[in-house]
Amino acid sequence: MPNSSIVSKIIMINILVFFLWNIYGLTNLQFMMDHFLVSWSAVSQGRIWTLLTTVFSHNMLFHLFINMFVLYNFGIIVENYLGPSLFLKFYLLAGIAGSLAHCIVSTLLMHQPQSAALGASGAISGVVLYFALIYPNERVYIFGLIPIPAIWAAVIFTSIDALGLIDQTRGAGTPIGHGAHLGGALAGLIYYLSGHKFPRQIRRY
Repeated sequence: MPNSSIVSKIIMINILVFFLWNIYGLTNLQFMMDHFLVSWSAVSQGRIWTLLTTVFSHNMLFHLFINMFVLYNFGIIVENYLGPSLFLKFYLLAGIAGSLAHCIVSTLLMHQPQSAALGASGAISGVVLYFALIYPNERVYIFGLIPIPAIWAAVIFTSIDALGLIDQTRGAGTPIGHGAHLGGALAGLIYYLSGHKFPRQIRRY
């Protein structure tokens, strides 16, 4: 793994929590559900820490792999751009924003305050959108095949999440945390607009 200390540590923590779900969770499932899933019900009951712990929480291998693959590819560039300290703060803020967004939309729009979520997708959405804003013309590959400017890829995926959330409010859609994705992306936009952008060259690993 490249010399990207924060991203590598985040990935290792996610892998550790994945093993907790699939080893410790076999006999202590309630503990994992109480402490590594976020919902408005959990937060209102005082488990505020789940807004953060869920950002490192995956219990399915495919979910973990996809999120860590995307984080690895975009996170190392954004960390190099911001520096380790600012990147960590940004990543955690985007993750918490995603968790809060899930709680808000599941309660106010879907009337399901008990709906629980887990995963790093909110934080990663923030990282990806921030990448697209600082390097809008950088080529990315949709599904690893179709080249497209980063800013247009961000617009496409944000639009998909917005449409997916609308479907969920109508009782349809898939069990994907569109609200969390949009919350993380919004955090990325706000962080960019707040002035955390610097004229550095993209560095590839």
